[in-house]
Amino acid sequence: MVDTMALLPSFIRPTRMTKRPARPAGPPAADEAVLDAPDDRLSPALVAAARGDHTGAAALLAATRAAAEWENRDRYVRRLAAFARSRPEWFENWRTAAPGDPDALLLDAQLTVDRAWPSPARAELLREASPLITAAARADDRDPVPWRIALDHARGSRAGHRYFEELWEAAVRRAPHHYGCHVAALRYLAALWHGSHHACFDFADLAAQDAPADSLVQALPARAAFGYLTDGCGPEMGRARLDAAADRAVALSVRLPAADPWPAEVRNKLLYVLLRLDRRDDAATQARLIGPYATSFPWDRFSDDPLGHFLRLRDHLLTGGPEPVPAGLVPGPADPLGDHRGHVRAGDH
Repeated sequence: MVDTMALLPSFIRPTRMTKRPARPAGPPAADEAVLDAPDDRLSPALVAAARGDHTGAAALLAATRAAAEWENRDRYVRRLAAFARSRPEWFENWRTAAPGDPDALLLDAQLTVDRAWPSPARAELLREASPLITAAARADDRDPVPWRIALDHARGSRAGHRYFEELWEAAVRRAPHHYGCHVAALRYLAALWHGSHHACFDFADLAAQDAPADSLVQALPARAAFGYLTDGCGPEMGRARLDAAADRAVALSVRLPAADPWPAEVRNKLLYVLLRLDRRDDAATQARLIGPYATSFPWDRFSDDPLGHFLRLRDHLLTGGPEPVPAGLVPGPADPLGDHRGHVRAGDH
C-alpha cells in the first residue's frame, strides 16, 4: 500500500507572502437571494454569449491572463464552460475564429473534461482531452489553470500518484497557493484513499499553515471537514480538528467582502460545516455574510431545490430564534456529538 504520509510533503511548498489587512464586514443579508450569481465582470460576458457573441468572454479571460488573476481566471473558465455545455454556439464561433487563442484553448480543455466526467466511458473520453490540456498549458507557461484541469483529468482517469505528483509540482511552481489546484489535490487524495480523511486533513492543514491569511487555501481544511461530514466512511475525526478547520474558514470569511458572489461558495460550504458542528451563532454570521448569494453546491447534494433549501435554512437561522434547525435542512445526526464524546459522526449520504 502507498504510504499516504510519504505523498503529502511533495504537495506543500514553503512559499509565504505578506499578510494583508482585513476587509470590512459589509452589509447584512438581503431579503432576496439568487443561485450561482455571476459577478459584475462575468455577467456581461454571459449575456453576450447568450446572443452568440464570444468577444466578451474572450476579453474577460484575456484580462485575467494579462493581470495574472489566476483565481478569477479559474472561476470564470469553470462558469463559461458550464454555460457552453448547454449553449455551445458562441464558443464554437470563437474556436473557429481564433483556434490558437490561449483562452479559447483553456476553455476547450475545461469543456471537454466537463463533458466527459458524467459519462460511464469517462476514462476513454478523457483521453481526448489530454492534447487539449497540453495545448492550453503550452499557450501560456505562467498559467496554473491548465494544470488544475490536468489534476482533475488525472483523478478522473485514475492516474497513479507519481504522475499526479509531477502535475502537482508543475502547478505549484506557477502559483504556490492556487485554490483550485489545492482542491483538485484534496479530491485526488480522497479518491485515492477513500475514507482516509486523516490524509486529507493533513494535506489541507499543512497547505493552510503555509498560505497567506487572505488566501482561499485557508478554507481548505473546512472543505476536508465537509468531505468527512458527508462521506459516511472512515474512522471518526476528533471534534477539535473539525472545529479548528471551521475556525480557519471563519477567520478567512471575515477578511473577504460581505454579500459578494466571489467568496459565496466557500461560505455556503462553511455554513453547512458549522451547522453540523452545532455552532449556530457562527452559522448565523455566515448566513449574513453570504447575503443573497446562494450556491448550488453544497445544497444540491441534499435537495432538488437548492435555492429554496438555502432560503429555508437562512430564514430559520436569522428569524427562528433559539429553535433548533430542522434536521431535514442539515442532513446528518441531530446531535453532531451523538454518543461519541467529542467526535462527529459522518452522515449517511
